[in-house]
Amino acid sequence: MQRRSNVKRKTGETEISIDINLDGEGKYKIATGVSFLDHMLAQIARHGLFDLKINARGDLDVDFHHTVEDVGISLGKAFKDALGDKSGIRRYGYAIIPLNESLASVALDVSGRSFLVYNVDIPKEKIGGFDVELVEEFFRAFANNSGISLHINMMYGSNLHHLVEAIFKAFARALDEATSFDSRVKGVPSTKGKL
Repeated sequence: MQRRSNVKRKTGETEISIDINLDGEGKYKIATGVSFLDHMLAQIARHGLFDLKINARGDLDVDFHHTVEDVGISLGKAFKDALGDKSGIRRYGYAIIPLNESLASVALDVSGRSFLVYNVDIPKEKIGGFDVELVEEFFRAFANNSGISLHINMMYGSNLHHLVEAIFKAFARALDEATSFDSRVKGVPSTKGKL
């Protein structure tokens, strides 16, 4: 079974194309026009071992918000589509990832029920030209469109870049675990028989 998806999304603000292979090697080719976002998306591919191609054009002259949110929407849809009926997956994933002085934890459930808990208390500042508050917008858009219940907790840290990157790396590892197959799981991992 090939767990791949191609999602295209075009609005008056953005145009996005995403190709994903859940059973990849962590290869990526990403161009959103937002360099810091590209760097974080590369963390998802590399540390989640997903092959990922993302091309996005957006109204960056306004700000980065539309592009970041719409990439989150599109990536969430791509994961949902690539997972199919979710037969044989582990369903749950969890990771605690350090990056120098920062420590982040992510827990998630591929449940079909979208939810985001974002327990991250960091200043609303910029990393380069990137507004750090857009990290939450990205993950909210992803959760709402993937059907994943996502809990992100920043345990501690001080460097903004390290804080955000630790979150993305923990997200990647938790997502890889949850979407991986478990040979003991027959059908979908739910007493309902459906996710």
